[in-house]
Amino acid sequence: MNCTINVLSKTKFYFACLLSIFIFSRAALADQTVLLSSLDLTNTQQEWGDPHADKSVDGHGLSIGGRKFDNGLGTHATSYLRVQLDGNAKEFQAWVGVDDEEAGQPAMITFSVIGDGKTLWQSGMIKSGDAAKQVDVDLSGVKKLLLFVNNGGDDISFDHADWADARFVMAQGAPETLPPPPPEPAVILTPPSGPEPEIHGPKVYGCRPGHPFLYTIPVTGDRPMKFSAKGLPHGLKLDTQTGSITGTVNKRGEYLVTFRAKNKLGTAQKQFTIICGDKIALTPPMGWNSWNCFASAVTEEKVKSAADAMVSSGLINHGWTYINVDDFWQVNHASSDPTLKGPYRDAQGRILPNPRFPDMAGMATYIHSKGLKAGLYSSPGPWTCGSCVGSWQHEQLDAQQYSDWSFDYLKYDWCSYGDVVQGSGVDYYRKPYQVMRAALDNVPRDIVFSFCQYGMGDVWKWGAETGGNSWRTTGDITDTWQSMCRNGFSQSSHAPYGGPGHWNDPDMLIVGDVGWGPALHPTRLTPNEQYTHISLWCLLASPLLIGCDMTKLDPFTLSLLSNDEVLAVDQDSLGHQASRVSQDGFTEVWSRDMDDGSRAVGLFNRGEDDQTVTATWSALGISGQQTVRDLWRQKDLGTFDNEFSTTVPRHGVVLVKITPLK
Repeated sequence: MNCTINVLSKTKFYFACLLSIFIFSRAALADQTVLLSSLDLTNTQQEWGDPHADKSVDGHGLSIGGRKFDNGLGTHATSYLRVQLDGNAKEFQAWVGVDDEEAGQPAMITFSVIGDGKTLWQSGMIKSGDAAKQVDVDLSGVKKLLLFVNNGGDDISFDHADWADARFVMAQGAPETLPPPPPEPAVILTPPSGPEPEIHGPKVYGCRPGHPFLYTIPVTGDRPMKFSAKGLPHGLKLDTQTGSITGTVNKRGEYLVTFRAKNKLGTAQKQFTIICGDKIALTPPMGWNSWNCFASAVTEEKVKSAADAMVSSGLINHGWTYINVDDFWQVNHASSDPTLKGPYRDAQGRILPNPRFPDMAGMATYIHSKGLKAGLYSSPGPWTCGSCVGSWQHEQLDAQQYSDWSFDYLKYDWCSYGDVVQGSGVDYYRKPYQVMRAALDNVPRDIVFSFCQYGMGDVWKWGAETGGNSWRTTGDITDTWQSMCRNGFSQSSHAPYGGPGHWNDPDMLIVGDVGWGPALHPTRLTPNEQYTHISLWCLLASPLLIGCDMTKLDPFTLSLLSNDEVLAVDQDSLGHQASRVSQDGFTEVWSRDMDDGSRAVGLFNRGEDDQTVTATWSALGISGQQTVRDLWRQKDLGTFDNEFSTTVPRHGVVLVKITPLK
């Protein structure tokens, strides 16, 4: 009997052992480790260079903080890699950091692991030379994963990023990288303007006493149209056929004017305030600049063609005003091109244009004849960024020449100033702009003064007191999603420093045909990204300077630039810049107060898939019932309590106006 029991016990014991081995073997087989570098990495989107398996972006072995790794992904900020997991993954493991091939360089990057739109892990700021940071993320239930590398708030220079020893632990199946989604169709949301008169543009305009005055009333509707204005200050006259107001205002004060525009279908009326005092640019300048389109290939004829197109396209009727020549109107000291050669200045020291611009005064007069204003470009250094003649030690002469030519806007680009004057600190950065400000104050003309020095020394903190009407807060923009996001979404902390007469400027618009030279191409921004671009710039109360070939405006681009309810956000007379009020992963809500007591609110989705975005009343600082209006569609969405929630497409926006229910 005892023998039988022992035999049975041993049998059960052996069976249990075999069962355990079987179970553990199945588990071991189920949990498979898949190296990230074994996947198709060509689906990686990155702003510079090409992704590499088991090597850095420059093709060297992976190394972070002196530690070498055998496998991983070498990429460059800003980069995205989407991975399909279908809920089959258990963990993602890696070591991340700046590759040692950029040792000693000012690289700063952040790494994020995002699952189904939610941030699962963030590295925080990592700099060149920092030790590798370990990643160990639970992926249970995650269907889509995004591996995201962002720049550290500066530009992307030297941002060589490694996902080293990166691997997925899979319960079953295998991960698969995903290509970027195809661009969505270019759907026009802006309703067409009606045939009846409708007056647009800002409610307020600033001028200085005794200076030439030019303002064209922006009105849509069928022509012919007759204009009238009640309450114009003494010294101004209105062209009743074109709506252009010219002359001078000699007496300081605020003048309440009533505009009227009439055609055969009806009459429109609008209250408008002219403030004659010390401030100009009471709303952000709107116009066109030649750089993002023509760059060094600009000519007088191309500038005149842009002015013609601003009128023929109807954009002048929506408030677009300036036609600005950027670099390369001056003589170039480094080029052998005869169209860029000639004497730098005349015998009296006055600056001379190159042969492409035979008549600067005539060009400005031509632009003014269209009801538009003219702008140009220089540098406080001896040479501009393109090696053309700058204003160094000729500031007063140049300011007087700009005034004599009748220009209305000056972009002043830092460029070579640092080559002739070395220094640091706020006083150093302010000095060249103070010198030109004083020169402009000595000429009898309102010239909008735009500082272009890329945010050095936190220019937003001192730009207004130095006399700037706007100042660049960022590096140069390019027509990529990453560049636009970097310039635009970095502006929240600058909001307190912008306002009437002085504006933060995240650089020019990158819609339409751009190219920075003779060869142009359609912007690389998708339609949704272009809606985000225009919406964000308007929320930011940014100067709006079109950068494309104005003679080739397609219907979609024209619709982006002619939505009066969207442009009214930028031109709101209160002048409050939007700031970020909430953020959840790649979704963000930005808000700004408006002069009528409403709020303009942008619900943004920077992620790779459609997301629900919610603007809560508590985050917006409001309460009670609110009406919500879609500004792009110019359509009321209804009345809401406590919050407004909507689906926002990939890289897209829903721009709304939220108003207390009366």
